[in-house]
Amino acid sequence: MPTEDLLEKAKSLPAAQQLELVEGLLDVLDHPDTAVDAAWAKEAKDRLSAYRSGQVRAIPLEDVLAKYRVR
Repeated sequence: MPTEDLLEKAKSLPAAQQLELVEGLLDVLDHPDTAVDAAWAKEAKDRLSAYRSGQVRAIPLEDVLAKYRVR
C-alpha cells in the first residue's frame, strides 16, 4: 500500500488511535546507538569537569530565559 494511502487512512482514525500508531512507529525506529550514547556521556563528563575546574562558569537559568523573552 502506498505511503500516501496509509497516511490518509491514519488521518481518518480517532486521535487515540493516531497516537498509538505514532508511538508504534517510533518504537520501531528508535534504536539506541551506543557510539552516540558514548559520545554524549563523554561530552557531559568533559563539561562537568570544565565547570568544576573553573574553565567555564554557569549562567543562572533566569538570565538565559530573560535573553530570549519577547518584550
